[in-house]
Amino acid sequence: MNTTSLRRALVPGITAAALALAISACGAGNEPTGGGSEEGSLSGTIKGGGATSQEKGQAAWVAGIQDANPDLSVVYEPVGSGSGREGFISGGYLFAGTDSALNDDEGELTGAKEKCGGDPIQVPAYVSPIAVVFNVEGVDELNLDAKTLTGIFSGKITKWNDPAIAATNPDAKLPDTAITPVHRADDSGTQENFTEYLAAAGGWAEEPSGEWPASIKGGEGGDGTSGVVTAMQGSGYIGFVDASAAAENDLSTAKVKVGEEFVEPSADAAAKILGASKPAGLNDNDMAVELARDTTEAGVYPVVLVSYLLACPTYENAEDAANVKGYLEYVLSEEGQEVSAEEAGTAPLDRETADKALELVGAIK
Repeated sequence: MNTTSLRRALVPGITAAALALAISACGAGNEPTGGGSEEGSLSGTIKGGGATSQEKGQAAWVAGIQDANPDLSVVYEPVGSGSGREGFISGGYLFAGTDSALNDDEGELTGAKEKCGGDPIQVPAYVSPIAVVFNVEGVDELNLDAKTLTGIFSGKITKWNDPAIAATNPDAKLPDTAITPVHRADDSGTQENFTEYLAAAGGWAEEPSGEWPASIKGGEGGDGTSGVVTAMQGSGYIGFVDASAAAENDLSTAKVKVGEEFVEPSADAAAKILGASKPAGLNDNDMAVELARDTTEAGVYPVVLVSYLLACPTYENAEDAANVKGYLEYVLSEEGQEVSAEEAGTAPLDRETADKALELVGAIK
């Protein structure tokens, strides 16, 4: 089992400007935001950024909170998990989204602690399946095990009619054509989570990382989720993206072998992995988990990521503190989890986990 973690390198505010998801709150309502902030109590602007996989969820969360807070504006820049953490540590972002837990492998936790004046808050936002997507002429369904996936993405399995693929797809008409595996060209949380799965369950020899190993030759790199989706238009290609992106772009998804069955990347199947996983937080403000990626439990989809939210326990500006607290409380509320599930296909947190996260976020001052 491997602790979720990840890196990425884009400078917030440059290419981020073109990607920024900026949503100004407008509307009215008579209920609290769902996390304790009263109607209309939030005003001003908060800026965050990070994981591209959170873009749809962030849009849903902002749309959900806006009715009660017409004077609040939330900006989320989908620049990637590593850049989100970087922007948070540098002070460019008041909060961040990351598909791998903040740790101190590269001094990031220390940097965040210095920036926040104390241990940063790290709470899960949701669980999301990572879909293995493929485009093979004449093949509509595909079953793959972890060892075969490792062979494909390490460049050792190069033809679609390879015996290893044929063994788990006896009824498929697999062509004698080249496989083009697509990875992320940027530093990606989705990529680190995917390689952590391969390492735990498939014998991946490289160190799991958000950056694709330079030692593996061949294949293609896509910049961000959109880059992988674009590359997948080519016949003979296989890649990995957040399951919501696969559904939105009508990409074919493979089933992954777990125990003696093949499981598809559904939100329900992804959520079940938390029951088999262990806490891995580095301090009292850290809710990182160690995912059981090699589980053989029936009905569990193990190729997942837990997407996290980062915030400081204290902010110099009282308005910033109130806004970040109120926004993240909404994200973790039952309503916030439901709208993300509906709009982004994420698996909601169980209430015990969400309530613990709400307790940490509720202490922001």
